[in-house]
Amino acid sequence: MTGIAAMGIVYLDGQRLRRTLLAAADWVDAGRDELNRINVFPVPDGDTGTNFAMTLRAAAEGVRPLHEGDLPQVAKAMADACVMGARGNSGMLLSHFLLGFGEGLGQIRVARARDLARAMRRGAERLYQSLDEPVEGTILTVTRETADAAESAAEGTSNLREFMRHVLHRAEDSLRRTPELLTALKDAGVVDAGAKAFVRVIEGIVRLIEGDPIMPATWTAEIQVPDAAAEAVVDPNRDYQFCTEALVRGSGFPPSMELRQTLRRFGGSIVVLATSDLLKLHIHTDTPDEVFALAASWGTLESTKADDMRIQHAGAHHDVHRRVTVVTDSSCDLTDRTLDDHGMVVVPLQVISGPHTYQDRIDIQGAEVYERMRDDKEIFTTSQPTPAAFMRAFDDAKSNADHVIGLFVAGALSGTMASAQAAVRARNLDDRVSIVDSRSASLGLGMLALRATELADAGWSVAAITQELTSIRDRSGAFFTVDTFENLLRSGRVTRGRAWLGGLLDIKPILELDPDGRVVPLDRVRGRDAVLPRVLQHLEKRLTPRPSSFRLAVVHAGIPEFAQALRSDLIRGFEPRDCFINHITAALGVHTGLGAWGIFYQIEDPAPSDTGERFPSRSATKR
Repeated sequence: MTGIAAMGIVYLDGQRLRRTLLAAADWVDAGRDELNRINVFPVPDGDTGTNFAMTLRAAAEGVRPLHEGDLPQVAKAMADACVMGARGNSGMLLSHFLLGFGEGLGQIRVARARDLARAMRRGAERLYQSLDEPVEGTILTVTRETADAAESAAEGTSNLREFMRHVLHRAEDSLRRTPELLTALKDAGVVDAGAKAFVRVIEGIVRLIEGDPIMPATWTAEIQVPDAAAEAVVDPNRDYQFCTEALVRGSGFPPSMELRQTLRRFGGSIVVLATSDLLKLHIHTDTPDEVFALAASWGTLESTKADDMRIQHAGAHHDVHRRVTVVTDSSCDLTDRTLDDHGMVVVPLQVISGPHTYQDRIDIQGAEVYERMRDDKEIFTTSQPTPAAFMRAFDDAKSNADHVIGLFVAGALSGTMASAQAAVRARNLDDRVSIVDSRSASLGLGMLALRATELADAGWSVAAITQELTSIRDRSGAFFTVDTFENLLRSGRVTRGRAWLGGLLDIKPILELDPDGRVVPLDRVRGRDAVLPRVLQHLEKRLTPRPSSFRLAVVHAGIPEFAQALRSDLIRGFEPRDCFINHITAALGVHTGLGAWGIFYQIEDPAPSDTGERFPSRSATKR
């Protein structure tokens, strides 16, 4: 089918909504690179087109199988799929609009012009309500004025072809005015990328109605977006029949993150425990034999168990039960062994190159990113995990714990924490999941997550743990530097003029994270050799007088010899409780570039006995 009949269209049903979503997704895909190119607000990181297109593609793929679905069914599938597949800021905004649009349609089986106008209005309202600080000149303005146009058009015609033409015309006018409302757009000489992506959605629908061909993007099948139907199959709350366990003896097991990801297609309530030569796995599934076959590929099966939970009413007995399980993201830069030893659940960030999406630390490692950036001049971007990924992680964590604490990369640096919060709201998990903004990244996040597990193991209450983590966070910090401004420039962290001057004068920046977790300049020196002595001077100031208990960590992007030597110097000079070292994960290395390194410090007070009460808050020291 090349289009909906051009004449006499007066209603939208489930199948027409399904076809319009598919057409709109193809049309946005076709303009993805241009949308990325004009992305300057709120951060010029060049990923608006990618995130918007992937989110809309997730919604389209969610409705694709519904060949006989009515309007309420298709609208619900659209809403579910866009929430599961929301990526980045632009994808989250699109999801809010589509959720509101679906709410506006309600349970009607046929929507006419006035119904569509009402749905567009609800979508615009839902989008506006989702923003703490609404900014005009963005998709917010264009969706609101598009809803105005829809209400006006619905008063004058019942023909959806005429209706959509009028809506498109007004949307284009609104888009052209965005630079007048937002200085950043005017200075760059562009319109808002998110707003333009929204207008392309309407363009795709109009092209479908009028029979204009839309060439589907050739790479869409390679995008690893969550499919709504597939997500429902592996929901850990589903009544799977078998509580399945396997004990495997071997060596060189894949990291626990990769093991969990592989097992997800078989079921939920996944627990993986690994030592150097033993692997214990637990999963609720309907296909235990397939799980055992997979486990056998990792080594020798020592024992297996598949209890029928529908017969054994008492349910499964889990060998490991925790009071608190910590969920973090792959930017924490803790080693796989540390994560496994402390039972942490890790959600991978997304690393994107062109049409390809990789799961950080599973599909791609930092070393590969640095090599491809250096040798092939490949340009990578990143995106936060989808709410669906956090739902799976929280379900895994709470299946063997009374409570879950989520610690993620600074909210000021990434939408990761917002995505986690969206998952908590969607599942109504506020009573089981507590989220803390680390206001840090890399091993700054990792050490805070590690401290959370230690406090939980010591018997602290959840309230006391979260308060102590906040206190530790506010007294800790980081110093880091980059070898080139190129990646910071691409991610919008420095201006082009400053980057040019820095390269010309061989100026090396010393950066830190401010109290909100934002990257800010601290100092600068001329020449690479002058960086380390100056960083150590700053560290000495921050650790004077010496805390009674503190940890240090060294992270690096492809310079292991330097990092090991630095770690040795820190141990000799500062005598910390621990001094961790690891390479910067791919999702962070994309932004720092090859040759970057940093030092994190975490100041900890001796842990008092937990009484279950909140401890008095400590004021944060100045940075």
